[in-house]
Amino acid sequence: MCGIVGYTGKRQAYPIVIDGLKKLEYRGYDSAGIALQQDDQLTLYKKAGKVKDLEHFIGERSTDGLTAIGHTRWATHGEPSDHNAHPHLSQSGQLAMIHNGIIENYAQLKSELEKEGYRFKSETDSEVLLNFIDDIRLKNQCGLEEAIRIALKRVTGAYVILLIDESQPQTIFAARKGSPLVIGIGADEHFLGSDASPMLAYTKEVVYINDYELAIVRPDELVLKNLGNERITPYVQKLDLELAAIEKGGYDHFMLKEIFEQPLTIADSFRGRLDAAEARIVLSGIDAIEEKLLNARRIIIVACGTSWHAGLVAEYVIEELCRINVEVEYASEFRYRNPVISSDDVIVAISQSGETADTLVALERAKEQGATIFGVVNVVGSSISRIAHAGCYTHAGPEIGVASTKAYTAQLTVLMLIALKLAKAKGTITPERFKELCQELDAIPNKVQQVLKDQVERIKAIAEKYKDARSMLYLGRGYNFPTALEGALKLKEISYIHAEGYPAAEMKHGPIALVDEDLPVVFVASRDTYHEKIVSNMQEIKARKGKVLAVVTEGDEITPNIADEVIWVPQTDELIAPLLTVVPLQLLSYYIGVYRGLDVDRPRNLAKSVTVE
Repeated sequence: MCGIVGYTGKRQAYPIVIDGLKKLEYRGYDSAGIALQQDDQLTLYKKAGKVKDLEHFIGERSTDGLTAIGHTRWATHGEPSDHNAHPHLSQSGQLAMIHNGIIENYAQLKSELEKEGYRFKSETDSEVLLNFIDDIRLKNQCGLEEAIRIALKRVTGAYVILLIDESQPQTIFAARKGSPLVIGIGADEHFLGSDASPMLAYTKEVVYINDYELAIVRPDELVLKNLGNERITPYVQKLDLELAAIEKGGYDHFMLKEIFEQPLTIADSFRGRLDAAEARIVLSGIDAIEEKLLNARRIIIVACGTSWHAGLVAEYVIEELCRINVEVEYASEFRYRNPVISSDDVIVAISQSGETADTLVALERAKEQGATIFGVVNVVGSSISRIAHAGCYTHAGPEIGVASTKAYTAQLTVLMLIALKLAKAKGTITPERFKELCQELDAIPNKVQQVLKDQVERIKAIAEKYKDARSMLYLGRGYNFPTALEGALKLKEISYIHAEGYPAAEMKHGPIALVDEDLPVVFVASRDTYHEKIVSNMQEIKARKGKVLAVVTEGDEITPNIADEVIWVPQTDELIAPLLTVVPLQLLSYYIGVYRGLDVDRPRNLAKSVTVE
């Protein structure tokens, strides 16, 4: 969940690495640091806070050097502080290292090292790993490459590590297990990063490093080996990504930019896949396992956070259209509760990054038990895309804001396409209904655009009015229940206001005890099968003096007479509605966060890619 950057080549490394850290700050931002190779010595600068605090701390100090590694931290072991910030320097002073991940057996390793006289300056597992590597190097009188290989065979946990050695100029050693690492290839220079964003301005040719691989990186050479010391031929890929995609483009925040990009990203997610006029869906990622999906005993969706909410929507849609049993599981719970899995099960993993630690481990366990793995991810070349038997990319493009917006609606789009394609192949949908839903889905980008055009000022006014609420309740029924959960999650993430999402019918089974004149209750109440029921739930809130905020369908003449605040969305089919009704809730959380003076792109304690358990 940290951001790592490295460079070795013919340019000054500091400007490249510091700019890369800014681009990766969404991955971790409680401290930052950089290590430079300067002549025959290592120079470290690190500071609690954000990258701008590190820059201010460095000031006019020397930053010369053609090789450097940098880090933005999301704390796991030890509070955010200068001494816990990366990079760490080995006790010998000869090695510097940055680390993303968690070393689970660090306490045992630390105890062993302390008995040998090592003293630690930080509370981190990372410093332990660095000194463990250095101890092996010094004891065995071997090279750093061999010491890393030996150490990693004893390490339990997840890691990406980058090391530099004062005695080996312009060489970066890197290894990974369970956390992402990308190496960009230039002309007599190489770039390293947690993702490709730090290197986009310099190269489009990259190598994605796999688990248990070790890279030795020099300006003119990339050597890739496994932990058995066997050479591996790097697989070079071409990035289909532009620099503008990771810049704000005139918006105040990345989150707002990404909300407004949704008409495009939804369309991109079905472009080339959906032909509404011909009522045809083409998903080549499904073809290889279509029979498995159609004959599955059950489909188990595993995900975390926002992706879990997308999975809940998929459960409703797949069961309705395909008549296949679907279960939705938190990946973290699924992996630990020893679930019963068979070869007749299909596991669908949903992840924006494709690197979510809990989801990856859950997939590995399910695969061992014979299940078919299908991935729905946004990042090409990510770990989930490689472990899966088949899958579909969402084509949302890079999402920099920590709270997911466009990645969520892209996931919904792809999941709805999958459900429609399977329903047609299975014969559980009429041709008329299939064509109708294809056309409704095709129309969604324009309808989202309409919400963004017509409702922003209304939402801003509502946000300013309720920005000081202490708590909020989100309610929905049927297809809108997962949207209520997602709306509550966004508010918690962005504004730090306590919020809970519930099925509206469950309100009377506990949450209604919270209702008074100070509690805003947000209803996702677009016109659907349950509309009369949810109107009754609104009346129950009003009878207890609660404030009702409602997302409703244009033409609704009943709800506006009950609700204190109304946000309008265009009419669409109830199966497709979650793509539309979530947008006002994203905007509401965004503007409440802005009016509260918060950093909406980088909420406290959160990181974009959760690569630790």
